[in-house]
Amino acid sequence: MNEVQPIRDKKIIIQIQNYLKVTSFRNYIFFSMGILSGLRVSDLLQLKVGSVREQAHINYVAEKTKNRKKKKRKRKKFIIHPDIYDDLMIYIKDKDDDAYLFASRQRKKLTGAVGEPIDRVTAYKMISGLGKRYGLTDIGVHSLRKTWGYHLYLDDPHNLALLMDMFGHEDMTTTLLYIGITQDSMDEAIRRLSFTQSG
Repeated sequence: MNEVQPIRDKKIIIQIQNYLKVTSFRNYIFFSMGILSGLRVSDLLQLKVGSVREQAHINYVAEKTKNRKKKKRKRKKFIIHPDIYDDLMIYIKDKDDDAYLFASRQRKKLTGAVGEPIDRVTAYKMISGLGKRYGLTDIGVHSLRKTWGYHLYLDDPHNLALLMDMFGHEDMTTTLLYIGITQDSMDEAIRRLSFTQSG
């Protein structure tokens, strides 16, 4: 199985957002929050409407650390990005505070429950479908988080310490590898490599 990659081209990100905005507003908000917050998909899916309504920040306990005995239960906080804030408020306007932010439109087959969050498989199918539509390879649910990290790092490499903390990485190499920077650097170095004489 290939390691999933970030979406590197900002023009494609904008095209995806524009497409989702007219085809599925829920998926547009989900995708946009994923690339603008750095949250894991599992954390995004557990958000409720009340946690974002008229809030500048969202407080949460990272899903991955909840059940680990060695790690402390870390409360984290992230800003609701200004680029998505107004659309998010429109999206939740008529929703109850205790409703899941990204609720499934379908009844659960086994339990018959309604209003449960979409599951990871549904999220994966959506992201994978976007990858096919826009010619992206090695795209999956982690691509949203990696896209956030990739572009934060490219905009300012000094953000590396912040990214290490957000991702819970112990060293820079792990973070650079995770967001696809080391692969880009290797590709560029190989492109420059030449054994032919010039002139």
